Amino acid sequence: MKNLSQILLIDDEADNREALSLLLGQAGYRVQTASSGEEGLEILQENPFEVVISDLFLPGVSGIEILKKVKEDSPFTNVILITGHASAETAVEAMKEGAFDYITKPFNFDQLKILVEKALEKSRLVSENLYLRQQLRGKYKFANIIGHGLAMQAVFSRLEKIVNTDSTILILGESGTGKELVAKAVHFNSPRREKPFVAINCGAIPAELLESELFGHVRGSFTGAVSDKPGKFELANRGTIFLDEIATMPMHLQMKLLRVLQEQEIERVGGSRRIQLNVRVISATNADLEKRVRQGQFRDDLYYRLNVIPIVLPPLRDRREDIPLLARHFLQKSCKDMKRPLMALSREAMGALENYQWPGNVREMENVIERTVALTDGESIGMHDLPPNIDLSDTAGSEPTLDAPLPETGINLPEMVGDIERRMIAQALDLSGGVKAKAAVLLGLNRTTLVEKIKRLGMAGD
Repeated sequence: MKNLSQILLIDDEADNREALSLLLGQAGYRVQTASSGEEGLEILQENPFEVVISDLFLPGVSGIEILKKVKEDSPFTNVILITGHASAETAVEAMKEGAFDYITKPFNFDQLKILVEKALEKSRLVSENLYLRQQLRGKYKFANIIGHGLAMQAVFSRLEKIVNTDSTILILGESGTGKELVAKAVHFNSPRREKPFVAINCGAIPAELLESELFGHVRGSFTGAVSDKPGKFELANRGTIFLDEIATMPMHLQMKLLRVLQEQEIERVGGSRRIQLNVRVISATNADLEKRVRQGQFRDDLYYRLNVIPIVLPPLRDRREDIPLLARHFLQKSCKDMKRPLMALSREAMGALENYQWPGNVREMENVIERTVALTDGESIGMHDLPPNIDLSDTAGSEPTLDAPLPETGINLPEMVGDIERRMIAQALDLSGGVKAKAAVLLGLNRTTLVEKIKRLGMAGD
């Protein structure tokens, strides 16, 4: 048997019903039969079916009535209608009511078998898509955004108030605070949840390509435009578009985005046709947009359009009460992903995590826990298992400090300064993913100076 798909066959002619049932059974399907529309509807109330095959013209309840009832009660069940009196009118009506297809008598059984296979494939794809959407909705429930402290409770309260609106949202927060996670939570808990969620990082795309990515282009509009291409706004139609790092958008595109927000329509690059859209816009930035407006780097009219409902995500250092919850969550996740028994965090290790400043916020914590789980051999995580930079976090201040008094015997200051430099550089490189230019910014140095220090401190091979 190649499959065990359940099919309901409804036909008032016994010979046809028995022959089709036998052939479908030999093809590997489980078939249940009904000799009338009324009997078929009774069976449908008791059992689910992936495919219903019904004669169109039945005494009493017709095939069209069966089709309507199936689509009302089980929209993902596909209906194939069989008729010996096909006409354009009946075909149009059947398809209009949602029939998967219809086939006319006399027909070759192979034709019907191909239709059944296609109907089953469609049914499975729809079921898988529905399952994935349900998984996404579960994954992005507000309850899954971890935070029991007052700061995050204020965020949740605002999110619950706006989730059923179409208002434009601006999410503000440092890198790693979870801005895209919040945007997805808004979308997947809103009436638009069945429609697309399309994200684009405005800072990751060169300025000369960003316009085409956002609004699409027509063939021949520029070198390499070999065909028409829809942009992210079109792909997000009836759903949500998430514009991350909105502060990096060039001024000339800010004007075009403002027009899109005002008119709810776009024009592709090189085109003249206006395309009407219905898109909810959620944008995010880690920059001070008000400051950029004052400096003339961001349009004030666009800022007001985007900032209808602001959501401010607090940095992790301002919600320390959530650090144990997050640490245990990421520990459980990492152990599960790596197929390891759940590890424990020692009291000292947890204390270090709570005291650390987390400049990379929640994203940094997730990476630290994942790396620690991967590199720790035992069943628990102690202080010695954490990255070296976490050991330096014995203060809740905003800057690293040295509070220990100078001993009477003195110290080796160059050696101590070198050690501090080495550890700070290692931490900056860790946070920046090894990108020296970014690490230099974190340390307040230019890249050349950082490279020279790395060589002088013997870290070139690190």
